[in-house]
Formats: sequence, C-alpha cells, structure tokens
Amino acid sequence: MRVLIMTAMYPTAENPAFGSFVRTQAESLKRAGLGVEVLVLKGSNRKLIYPKGVLQLRNLLHWGSFDLVHAHYGFVGMVARTQWKVPVVVTYHGDDLLGTVMEDGKKARWSSLVVAAGKKLAQHVDAAIVQTPEMASKLRKSNVFVISHEVDFAVFYPTERLQARAMLGLKADRKYLLFAANPQVPVKRFPLAKAVADWLGRRDPSIELLVISRETQERLALYMSACDALVFPSYQEGSPNVVKQALACNLPIVATDVGDVRQVIGKTRGCYVCTPSVTEFAARLNEILSRPLRTDGRENIRHLDSSSVSEKIIEVYERVLRKRQRRYAGRTRRKVASSAI
Repeated sequence: MRVLIMTAMYPTAENPAFGSFVRTQAESLKRAGLGVEVLVLKGSNRKLIYPKGVLQLRNLLHWGSFDLVHAHYGFVGMVARTQWKVPVVVTYHGDDLLGTVMEDGKKARWSSLVVAAGKKLAQHVDAAIVQTPEMASKLRKSNVFVISHEVDFAVFYPTERLQARAMLGLKADRKYLLFAANPQVPVKRFPLAKAVADWLGRRDPSIELLVISRETQERLALYMSACDALVFPSYQEGSPNVVKQALACNLPIVATDVGDVRQVIGKTRGCYVCTPSVTEFAARLNEILSRPLRTDGRENIRHLDSSSVSEKIIEVYERVLRKRQRRYAGRTRRKVASSAI
C-alpha cells in the first residue's frame, strides 16, 4: 500500500518540534511496511500554501501511484479533497473541530467558520480520524475513528535524573517544573503556569520553571527526565502528545481536565488532574516536590506505542480501500447489466 501524507506542519532545522507528531506517525507507518511519501505544504506566505498545495497534489497523483491520501488538519484535508482520483483520510487534531481559544479562554468568533468547514469536509472524505470521543461527537458520520496519536517509546524513555540534568547543563540541586509548549499560544494558558511557579518560588527559591517549545524530540525527552513535574494548564486540547510523552518518561504531571488527559493518565501514581487554579495546581505540585519519585506512567500507556497505533491506522486505510473496491465493483456490474439489455 502506498500512502501520500499531507501536512502543513512538519519539523524543520529551525523548529524541530513543529509537527513532530506527524513525522512520528509517518515513520511508524513506514516501519509497518507501507510505502509512505510526505507532502509538506510550506512557503513564506501561509495563506498561499493551500492553493499551491492543490497543484502539488495533482502533480504527485499524476506521476505517482498512491492508494490514498492521508491529510493532517482540516485545512489540508480540504486541499486533499480537491481530487477524487484516490480516497482521502483526514486526521483532525483539536481546534479544527473544537474551535480556537484566545487569551481570555473564550473561542474566537472566526473559528466557528473553521469548525463548520471541518464538519462539512468530514461529509465528503472517506474516513475521519479524531483524537477523542468529544471530537467524534462533533461529526455525524459512521466513518469516524477515534485514534490518539502514538508515543515513540524509542525516543521517550526515562533517563536517570542527575544524568539528564548533567547532559542538559542543569543544576543538580534545583527543583524544575516543565512547561513544554509555546507560551505565546493562548490555549496553552502559560500565565497560569507562571503564576503557579511564582507562587511556589516565593516559598522555595530552589523551584524554577523551564519553558521548552522548540527542542528536538530527543532533547525534550531529556528535559522530561531532568525535571520534577510537568505543568499542563491548557484551556482545551484534543489528545495532547506532551502528556503521553511525559508518561512514557515516568514524569509526574499536574494538568487540567482537557481532551483525553484524564483517561490517558488514568490511575498513574504521582499524576493529578485538577481545576485551573493557582492554589490547587500549587498544592498538587507541592505533593510531588515533597517526595520526588517517578511515576509508573510508561507501563500505563503501552497501548499507545507506535506499532499499536499504526495498526489501527492501517485498519482504517484497508477499510476505506475495501469500500472503494466494492463501490467500483458495483458500478462495473451495473454497466455490464445495462449493456446486456
């Protein structure tokens, strides 16, 4: 099976974290034996990459032999569906179905148009993959599949804390809180993370907040091993990769109840889901810092390893292709019957 993966987010030398989850999935599908080619929509003007992508897609389908196109995010899915030569699978990641959250925690009005377009698109593609049941509930279609993104266990694994700190040049006697997201993205709610760290820091000067957003996956894994806890105060999420990656590194977590965070964390010791308040976040982090142990998170998310998730995605591909074959077989039989009359 040959698959063309389309995305507008993919790691670069300048920003190796950008769309790293798409690359992880593409590499996982390759290891599973699929022929995978990645088309990255890119350019200096983001608004122009989509019409340009239509031409790039048509060129690739003309000269290449692909069984289907798998697009990541709604806008890219719209580009993929400008053709009907091969089936289209779209993965929605969060705000393309849930709306875009601004600094005040409210949804941007314009994002309702994006959501409406995403819902409409789902009616015209061969399958839609979403991250959570909440996202699936936004789509009234039978071919919607809930498949959370995988974790690359070969990259995200526990490293002894002092060793990780030495490799990163961090101090051995500090208490590090990790905020692993771009602080400029409103939905990540960095001001709450900073307020919590400041509150704790006034009582214990050894506490420090590390903000990491543009590191390679390998270095992010080291930070997760070096730190004492992940602070995850988002307003809204689909299935946040950083939470699953932190669990794979056995890093304690304090998070808001967004997306599938509660389900993914489950009963993992040393991880907490709480209300988005400074006092409650601080209280849970104090519990973690008072007994700095690692969690058993890695064992609790074995079902999200790359090979398991790739199997589920391939099942979606195979289902789409079988349905397409049956459709064409039906059309052929009708043509033969019509010719015989």
